[in-house]
Amino acid sequence: MSLPAIPDLRQLRYFVTVAEEKHFGRAAARLSMTQPPLSQAIRALEDTLGVELFARTKRSVDLTQVGADLLPEVRRLLAAAEGLRPLAQSLARGEAGVLSLAFVSTADYGLLPPLLREFGSRHPRVRLELLEATSDVQIDELVAGRIDAGLVIGPLPPRYAAQLSWLPLAREPLVIAMSTEMAARVEGDDSAAEWRDRPLSLAQAGDAPLVVFPRRLAPGFYDIIMDCYGAAGLTPRVGQEAIQMQTIVSLVSAGMGVALVPQSLRNLRRTGVVYRPLREAVPAVVTGLVWRTAEVSPVLAGFIDIVRAHADVLAG
Repeated sequence: MSLPAIPDLRQLRYFVTVAEEKHFGRAAARLSMTQPPLSQAIRALEDTLGVELFARTKRSVDLTQVGADLLPEVRRLLAAAEGLRPLAQSLARGEAGVLSLAFVSTADYGLLPPLLREFGSRHPRVRLELLEATSDVQIDELVAGRIDAGLVIGPLPPRYAAQLSWLPLAREPLVIAMSTEMAARVEGDDSAAEWRDRPLSLAQAGDAPLVVFPRRLAPGFYDIIMDCYGAAGLTPRVGQEAIQMQTIVSLVSAGMGVALVPQSLRNLRRTGVVYRPLREAVPAVVTGLVWRTAEVSPVLAGFIDIVRAHADVLAG
């Protein structure tokens, strides 16, 4: 079964020129061709469409009603076709297209906003598709090809080393989030103004239940937290688990326990919660960008350049 014939762009340009000139001779001169092949091309177009576009007499040529109604649509098609070349060049330069980016909730309170602002100012024609997801979900989405890149908490699982590239972006210490009531009990008679920014020993809150991510969703982050307790000679008592940082902080504000969170979470201001630095030396939480090594589009390459510049600044 043969496919139906479709008009080509050359025939459509001929149609518009004849419609504007209303004369085959003048149209042919404008197109730098002779009249017979122009007439043949218009007839072939009419045969392809199955309609007459022009009413011809010996002295004039006028559009039929169908031709008149079709003319603006053909002009739009030609304008769209003419825009293909600059669009293709913009796509090749990473100036247009789509970037699908996922991010962990902690990135939303420090790293993500400046990255998006700079990328938006440099690439205003790129459409961003954003997805908030835990690190494990992002890895699955990347491997499946459903997102272009993700901001995750490291380290990456070793089994993905051959597939995925990893660019560390920021290292930040953990702080302890606790309810204001618990903080006041720990500090005794001291006023809040004196202790709010004072480093706190983890042992001072070691008996409080721990609110934490489930290990299966963020093993690297979970292990860092457990290592902090182990280094202090403490065994944490997990009280609640939650998969969103906002939920963890809400549970802390409700007096359900304490949480160890990245320092940038101080920007998540929640009534009834205070964030205290830890007196002990604690390992840093590393957040970085991950993407499929073998699939770097021009748009993604532009975003990676911005992330790399920010990483250099933060490292410096």
